[in-house]
Amino acid sequence: MNKTKIVIIGVGAVGATTAYTLLLRERADEIVLIDANQGKARGDAIDMNHGLPFLGKTKVWAGSYEDCRGANLIIITAGAAQKPGESRIDLLKRNISIFESITTEVFKYNQDGILLIASNPVDIMSYFTWKKSQWPVHRIIGSGTLLDSARFRYLIGEELGIDPRSVHAHIIGEHGDSELPVWSLANIAGTRIPFDEEQKDRIFRSTRDAAYEIITAKGATYYAIALALDRICTAILRDEGAVLNVSTLLQDYHGVSDVYLGVPCVVDRTGVREVLKLQISEDEKTLLHQSAEKLKGLINSIEV
Repeated sequence: MNKTKIVIIGVGAVGATTAYTLLLRERADEIVLIDANQGKARGDAIDMNHGLPFLGKTKVWAGSYEDCRGANLIIITAGAAQKPGESRIDLLKRNISIFESITTEVFKYNQDGILLIASNPVDIMSYFTWKKSQWPVHRIIGSGTLLDSARFRYLIGEELGIDPRSVHAHIIGEHGDSELPVWSLANIAGTRIPFDEEQKDRIFRSTRDAAYEIITAKGATYYAIALALDRICTAILRDEGAVLNVSTLLQDYHGVSDVYLGVPCVVDRTGVREVLKLQISEDEKTLLHQSAEKLKGLINSIEV
């Protein structure tokens, strides 16, 4: 029986928390931790292994890029950390060179897995990786606006006193400052959400700026993104066909093409099986185009 292997590259706050979340939920038979700081990866692996008597039989170890061989999923969380007051796009040039070295090594040892990218700016990093890999686009996935949509649903639920799992609402576009809320389709059991414009603006601003608030307060965000990455992994490993707002290459999505953005996608064992075209309003289409053009401009400025 084939074993399920997940490799996590980068065991800073996000990578380590993701590994621990996957371990607690017993998502894989093997979890491999890779980091430039080998001592940190080894320490995290030892620490998690000491908890195995309370869990299942997952094997956790600190490895090298050769351990990407045979992995079902490779999650990349490595990169320079976002500083207080720094936008995700400001991270771009610092992270491109880091990604170049990482992906070169990954592609030496794995040509068949699915690459899940969480490093920011995630949409550009995902696009850059897809272009370099020459893999089918459905196997290079960014974490997209899945976390943003979760924040959005949580805040709407808090405002209404309703379980956020019963709130159906999307954030699409860039995982960052140009993202947009799809208020035209937001609903609870098919019922429109009764917010005035002030409420909508306040909730969206809190959603969009959540990372800045958390980073200012404690230096990094990692709990919720780890849960979001776990959710994507689960959809893939269990072949769920789940609809998740991940980042993928768009082609004629309301006129947007050749850019990675977060939109609802059907995710299964193949990766992104299908991109779902939301029937958004004209104003929302305009905002989506603005988000796409912002990222395309940045991509064009760094491509050779």
